[in-house]
Amino acid sequence: MKAQPPIRPSHCSSVTRYKRAEDPHWHWLEDRDDSRVIDFLENANTQCAKWLAPLEPLIEDLYQGHLARRELAVTGLKTPLERYTYWSETAPDADYSHWWRHPNDDDTARQSVLDLEARAAEQSYFELGDMAISPDEQWLAWTEDSQGNEYFDLYLRQLPGGTPRKLLRDIGPELTWAEDDRTLLYTRYDATQRPASVWCFMLDTQNSRLVFEESDPEFWVGMGKTRSRQWLILETASKDTSECHLIPANSPQTPPRCVKPRESGVEYGIDHRPGHFYVLHNREAPHFRLDVAPEDHPDQWQPLLSHRQTHTLEDIDAFDWGLVIAERDHHEAQMHLRVMEFDSCHTLDKDYRLPLPESPCSLMLGDTPDFDARKLRLREESFTLPPRWIEQDLDSGERRLLKAMPIHGDLLPEQLVCQRHWATAPDGERIPVSVVARRDLLGKKPLPTLLYGYGAYGEVLDPWFSVSRLELLSRGMAFAVAHVRGGGDRGEPWYLAGKLEHKENSFHDFLAVRHALVEANLADGERIAAYGASAGGLLVGASLNLDPQAFCAAVLDVPFVDVLRTMENPDLPLTTAEYTEWGNPEEPEARRRIRAYSPLDNLTTQPYPAVFLQGSWHDSRVPYWEPAKLYARLVELDTARGPVLLHTDMEAGHGGASGRFKAWRDNARQDGFILWALGLSEVAA
Repeated sequence: MKAQPPIRPSHCSSVTRYKRAEDPHWHWLEDRDDSRVIDFLENANTQCAKWLAPLEPLIEDLYQGHLARRELAVTGLKTPLERYTYWSETAPDADYSHWWRHPNDDDTARQSVLDLEARAAEQSYFELGDMAISPDEQWLAWTEDSQGNEYFDLYLRQLPGGTPRKLLRDIGPELTWAEDDRTLLYTRYDATQRPASVWCFMLDTQNSRLVFEESDPEFWVGMGKTRSRQWLILETASKDTSECHLIPANSPQTPPRCVKPRESGVEYGIDHRPGHFYVLHNREAPHFRLDVAPEDHPDQWQPLLSHRQTHTLEDIDAFDWGLVIAERDHHEAQMHLRVMEFDSCHTLDKDYRLPLPESPCSLMLGDTPDFDARKLRLREESFTLPPRWIEQDLDSGERRLLKAMPIHGDLLPEQLVCQRHWATAPDGERIPVSVVARRDLLGKKPLPTLLYGYGAYGEVLDPWFSVSRLELLSRGMAFAVAHVRGGGDRGEPWYLAGKLEHKENSFHDFLAVRHALVEANLADGERIAAYGASAGGLLVGASLNLDPQAFCAAVLDVPFVDVLRTMENPDLPLTTAEYTEWGNPEEPEARRRIRAYSPLDNLTTQPYPAVFLQGSWHDSRVPYWEPAKLYARLVELDTARGPVLLHTDMEAGHGGASGRFKAWRDNARQDGFILWALGLSEVAA
């Protein structure tokens, strides 16, 4: 192996010159109007680039290898609506797709719907929020973000050939058409960027009016339309409580009708078949149950599927013939799709699960807009299975492949293997672990390993395929996922066991997984790197404070690490809405808990590993100053066993770069650091 880059950075003194004695926590970095902030971030970027310079050949190899493994020209799956069929095409050299359509009876008469590549060419950052076709398919509405701060502008275009018109600025991303073809619903933010109200824009008058407003700062609003196209649904929800309101889709001027007033701690969602509403809720049912209600009395819930300790019901989709229910098996930590078919008297006729391609895997209902559809579109994916779309015929049971992501190169999906293991947490709980690596390496010897985790908001880390990950696996690395508490991998109670007063379970679970991989002879204990993004950055940051020598390196991407100060500032986006996730620090006990694990507040003179921090200047979810403060404090402590690096994207938001090629380059830079840390930077692909 050739010599690696210098293990220690040379920017300790440059950080020291920014130090303010009166501000030991570097809070002055929050003032984006202070020119010294830009100077600090640009200096950190320069130092980061200098340190990475010897790795540039590797980074370029990773980037070019990524391009060589995938199809750069991509045609999306065609989706027919009533009059036209829609699809996207991405040119091999384009960052963004072009949406097209053709009449259902003439596939040669294609019409341009929306050219995203042309839209993006007009601005340095571009993100599509939502696209919505009117029911008569004569109007296209869409939202786009041109800064990365998640404020969206609304555009409208008459199809085909109409000139785009900007209608509104700084709104939420969501759009929904009413069935009158003249009314478009959208959301607006309050001063803290909370989606707080639903409005409708009326094409006839070119004016907007308020439809619904939520005054509770812990609740966000959203909207949608049932597949039956008969009802608009307005939902307002906090992290643990929700409430739904109904508007007839063909009479959008009708005032919203509340289904059932909110009850603290009760979440419910609703869907519709003519004559009935279906309600998924957790009242006295922590794993959720399914009820049914008459259409004229949606508040009169009657049991349909009872609560079970072994499964969590996560979602329902209603069709003319019945329901598709997403249910998670706790023992397998695996999602299943359950089909319930009813006869004309609303009596259950069939009840069965759709087959899994493998386990563990991701299985979800794809874009199936037809309410009468008997052929469902399914999306399947796993750590070793590239995304593919299947047509499932409910009558014949036949499965037909519609589209699959092609993979090229020296490491193909069939040469990979994924295993499910279990770790034991300090309190005795069993934690699922997913491990993927080359089939010829896994289990033969301990491998350099990248351990990924998230563990918040009940988010589930169902298996996902990654082309860029192939570049890492081909070099002999293993990739592991810790399905820690705080996520939803084993149902709703799994989430509850990793939030509020139980938050520290997430960190102990993550470290337990790390140790279990070593004990199982799967991972090399000297070469394990940790990765966490956003709230996953909190998971990794807190774990480093608990056991700084558990990892040889850590990547924290837009990390939520200044938890206490953020939760003490209700003027920031997300803060008030997340009291039910982390706690309200105005309560002394909640403040004590948060203070005890907040990564920035618990940095001490410990032998931290090499750390690569990434932030974004326009990030409204986790502001740039959170990774910047952690960087400044780590450099100031000067006790890390390796480099401490910070890269801030001055043009991006929380999701990073908007164009696919820049995003892939950013990923290659990050992966170059990981391979260096794992001692694989000179291994040939």
